[in-house]
Amino acid sequence: MVRSENTYATAVVLIPPLEAWAPIQELRSRHDRHYHRWMPHVTLLYPFRPREEFAARAEQFAAVCADRAPFTITLSRFDFFFHGRESYTLWLAPEPKNAIVQLQAALQRVVPECSDVWRYPGGFTPHLSVGQARGHTAKVNMLAALQRSWQPLSVQMTEISLIWRGEPPDDVFRVGLTIPLGR
Repeated sequence: MVRSENTYATAVVLIPPLEAWAPIQELRSRHDRHYHRWMPHVTLLYPFRPREEFAARAEQFAAVCADRAPFTITLSRFDFFFHGRESYTLWLAPEPKNAIVQLQAALQRVVPECSDVWRYPGGFTPHLSVGQARGHTAKVNMLAALQRSWQPLSVQMTEISLIWRGEPPDDVFRVGLTIPLGR
């Protein structure tokens, strides 16, 4: 059997319920250059396996997800990643993060070759990206403005989604499969 490689055209994510999107998307439409490509999400596995493997992986993930009840996260605090060269990604911190970290670790045990999100110095950091900033001052100002205007949002996470995108110009992520949390 020929093993295919992980691809940046697929991911496993948590997507907030549609009724919670409006305030998130309002921020992202102004600050996130990836607004049109990605829906609001918390990444669990990326890059992931080719889309042709979704059905087989979904069966494996279903057992993992069945043992985890749906959980509520609150998006109230902003933070950032520094990428070097004065480049920053700003994001909302889902709290508490333990349920997400545990879910991600269990999914990664199914596909250990999809460990990229753990390769950062701080390990896996659950986050929902809302934008980018260039320069320290711009980052500080944007974080302060976002925090000042943001109303905390609590959402229930009830499923994971396996998402995919095509090649440009059709490179918008779509949900391929969802797997419910809990029995």
